[in-house]
Amino acid sequence: MSPFLPMALLAGCVAAITSGIVGSYIVVKRIVFLSGSIAHSVLGGMGFFLWLKRVHGIDWLTPLQGALLAAILSAFVIGWIHLRYREREDTVIAAIWSTGMAIGVIFISLTPGYNVELMNFLFGNILWVTRSDIYLLIALDILVILSTLLCYRKFLAVSFDEEQTLLQGVSVKGYYLFLLCLVAISVVVLIEVVGAILVITMLAIPAAIAGSWTKNLKKMMGIAVLLGCLFTGVGLGASFQLNWPPGATIALVAALFYIGNFIKVSSSGR
Repeated sequence: MSPFLPMALLAGCVAAITSGIVGSYIVVKRIVFLSGSIAHSVLGGMGFFLWLKRVHGIDWLTPLQGALLAAILSAFVIGWIHLRYREREDTVIAAIWSTGMAIGVIFISLTPGYNVELMNFLFGNILWVTRSDIYLLIALDILVILSTLLCYRKFLAVSFDEEQTLLQGVSVKGYYLFLLCLVAISVVVLIEVVGAILVITMLAIPAAIAGSWTKNLKKMMGIAVLLGCLFTGVGLGASFQLNWPPGATIALVAALFYIGNFIKVSSSGR
């Protein structure tokens, strides 16, 4: 067995905690498209920070930090557009999606050397995860868990009935933007596992499968976390045996499981 696999499995399971919790809100709220825009716009921040590091010698900057900054910024912009310009949000969100990626490509082209570090963030390289990466993932997990515990009922209300929540005097806009920030954090967490391109797969699929098994949101979160760990374990094992890229293999396992579950649920008439 590869000595990298235990650390990679730990990283995947830690990331599954955040993705299972936040992914459940994404599926229930039906904002997968918004989440996909956030996930792909992080390329701009990653490319910009890598450019600053290589060209201007700011060694303490990393693409992951750039991804976090870009994700949170995109979450606020997309959330504001969603709340203010609902009738045009699809077009504007798609523009933000493509703009973030375009900025990233430009800065990557301006950065000297072979950008293997950035390629790992794009396509995932969980086998190279370090202890500092694990600590960062755990810190982000704690933030998401505490936020969910403190705001569970508010998030639940906002996810299911915004109008009724507004009538009760709850700041729908504030909690909605906060929820999108948690989505942004989840995106950055999962970039460590499957990369920016496949991140939406692991964010949405475990929760979508869990949602077909239960209508209780807390149970849905728990099942989604367990499924995320399962997909990581099976994907890592398969990638090791077949010599496939681990991030893509994990995402493929999740997709195949989703298709199988969809066929089963459809045939049962649920």
